[in-house]
Amino acid sequence: MEYKVVPFYPVINRDKDNSKKVAKQLEDIIENFTNQGWRYVRLESVETYVRADPGCFGFGAKPGFTAYRQMIVFSKE
Repeated sequence: MEYKVVPFYPVINRDKDNSKKVAKQLEDIIENFTNQGWRYVRLESVETYVRADPGCFGFGAKPGFTAYRQMIVFSKE
């Protein structure tokens, strides 16, 4: 079995109906890959820790943080 993982970065505005816009974006990606022969499996949330940046002699130092990414998983036999 073959797998493909695609990042999902929904684009929203500060107006209403954002849920509908995000759902439509996800639907379009799923439809695009389905037309290429891929089968949608699931939407995964991937958690990554970004290390702190000590800066130069402490100047410009940035704390570490956790970043979350959404990934769409497809499969093909």
